[in-house]
Amino acid sequence: MNQPTEASGSATAKTPSVLRRIPAGIWALGLVSMLMDTSSEMIHALLPVYLVDVLGASALAVGFIEGIAEATAAITKVFSGALSDWLGRRKLLVAIGYGLAAFTKPVFPLAGTLDWVVAARFVDRIGKGIRGAPRDALIADLAPAELRGASFGLRQSLDTTGAFLGPALAIMLMWLTADNIPLVFWFAVLPGFAAFALVVFGVRDARGDKEGKPARAPWSRAELARLPPLYWGVVAIAAVFTLARFSEAFLVLRAQELGLGLVLIPLVLVVMNVVYALSSYPVGVLADRFDRGALLGLGVLVLVASDLALAFVGGLAGLALGVTLWGLHMGMTQGLLAALVADAAPANLRGTAYGVFNLVSGLALLAASVVAGELWDAFGSHATFLAGACFAVVALLALVPVAQRVRRNRPAPG
Repeated sequence: MNQPTEASGSATAKTPSVLRRIPAGIWALGLVSMLMDTSSEMIHALLPVYLVDVLGASALAVGFIEGIAEATAAITKVFSGALSDWLGRRKLLVAIGYGLAAFTKPVFPLAGTLDWVVAARFVDRIGKGIRGAPRDALIADLAPAELRGASFGLRQSLDTTGAFLGPALAIMLMWLTADNIPLVFWFAVLPGFAAFALVVFGVRDARGDKEGKPARAPWSRAELARLPPLYWGVVAIAAVFTLARFSEAFLVLRAQELGLGLVLIPLVLVVMNVVYALSSYPVGVLADRFDRGALLGLGVLVLVASDLALAFVGGLAGLALGVTLWGLHMGMTQGLLAALVADAAPANLRGTAYGVFNLVSGLALLAASVVAGELWDAFGSHATFLAGACFAVVALLALVPVAQRVRRNRPAPG
């Protein structure tokens, strides 16, 4: 009996489907990401409201906290990525990062002041930073070149499945516990520790002959000079694009501004992440067969449409449209950007390449989130989303000269 075909139509009775051809280690890393994101998003879905309504923080403070947290993760990724290149091993750092995030989770329900929440968020993001670049580099090491887009898309889809399971569980638990946010935070501890156990027992490093020799000095001028112009072009595009893609905390605040009930506010992230999860893998498959630059440009256009909907379309219908488009643009861009880095970087410098990529993106996210908070406090939510649309248009224009190099560098289809 024939196996089900993929959307691309490439699978036949004699050829395994794309999903079956993706290595088991990538599936394991995807499931680890799903469990940890379930844990994290149960907390993050409620954290902006908890900060503003319970601890008395301003929208600017929310933007600053979110930006500092993500920038911390990005800075840490630089060092952990380079260290994984130097060691020639990646799993150890991946496990340390997930372990640190898991053991930080109990701090959130115990925190009674803004300082404690900031500290917990900071340490949690250090864990994310330690694991991020080595994990992405490990996926690139494990994935066949002709399945790179699909592999990153699968990992992103599983990761984002956790990102909508988390808020969905938060909604259910908020209803069952009569809006007891700290108790919901306690439930979030469980999938975090499950993720740590799975990465310890279910993930292995790629074999050395595939990964290449360890880089002797990843941060030396000679090694960094091996990163080609295409790589730096992708980094620059991602930086401008990230200025348009500020923290999703502002989607939650927009929902609250439009009158969505407290128990339903996590639904914003549920909808966004359902669309994100459903679109990431199909876009990854398409990226292995079609023009990656064109697909990325379409994703940027979808972000423009999302920002305009959130700024100018009124009521909960406008919110639903904007959040749905936001999730679609994430699915069309995040896995694709990761695959482009893998395409451009030498195998034994992938950790460093992802580290630098995430550092630049994290600093851009810090700037974007702080500016978004400033605009929100000074001029209202419309100004925040309109500014995001303007930055997205700039990113689209900057993408044009890079797209041709992306097209020439695309791996041959399998």
